[in-house]
Amino acid sequence: MTPWLGLVVLLGCWSLGDWGAEACTCSPSHPQDSFCNSDIVIRARVVGKKLVKEGPFGTLVYTIKQMKMYRGFTKMPHVQYIHTEASESLCGVKLEVNKYQYLLTGRIYDGKVYTGLCNFVERWDQLTISQRKGLNYRYHLGCNCKIKSCYYLPCFVSSKNECLWTDMLSNFGYPGYQSKHYACIRQKGGYCSWYRGWAPPDKSIINATDP
Repeated sequence: MTPWLGLVVLLGCWSLGDWGAEACTCSPSHPQDSFCNSDIVIRARVVGKKLVKEGPFGTLVYTIKQMKMYRGFTKMPHVQYIHTEASESLCGVKLEVNKYQYLLTGRIYDGKVYTGLCNFVERWDQLTISQRKGLNYRYHLGCNCKIKSCYYLPCFVSSKNECLWTDMLSNFGYPGYQSKHYACIRQKGGYCSWYRGWAPPDKSIINATDP
C-alpha cells in the first residue's frame, strides 16, 4: 500500500458504494485550508507520466516542470515528480501531459510528493484572480485562522479566530463565492474575518501592493 492510499484509508476518503464499487469521496475544503494543510503547493506543467507497480491498482508518477513554488521551500524546494493512485476510485487524479499548467497541492511521504482528488488540484487558467493572490501571500497570512464550515442554518463562529464558510448553503453549490474570491485573514485585534481584497485589511500585516 502506498503512503497516499494509506492516508486515503485513514481519512475515509473512499468507501463502498451501493453496488460494491469503490468510490472516492472528499469533504469540501476551502482553498486556503488546502494551502495551509499541504506540505507542497506549486504551479507546474506535466511533461510525462508512467505507471509503476505500487498499491492494488498501481501508482501514476507524473514528471513535472515546476513553474513556481508557493509553499514547501524548506521541505522540498524543487519538485520533479508527483505521485497519485492510478485508480480514481482511490482518489487518484488524472492530469494532462503537455497541455495545461496546474496548481498542485500535496503531502510528502518518504521523500515523495503525493496528491489526489481530496487535495486542491486545479488548472491554472481556471483559478480566479483572488485565488492567485491568495496563493502569493493572502492564504499564508490566514494559516492561524480557522475556516468553519456551515452546512445548515443556524451556524455561528465560536471564537475570534474563525471565519464562517457558507458556500455549501448557496444555490450555486461548492465551490462557491467564498472559495473563489475570499481569504480568511487575521485582522487588527487578533480576530479573523473574510477579506476580498479591495483594500488592505491592516497595513501592518499585509502588503497593499498586489504581486
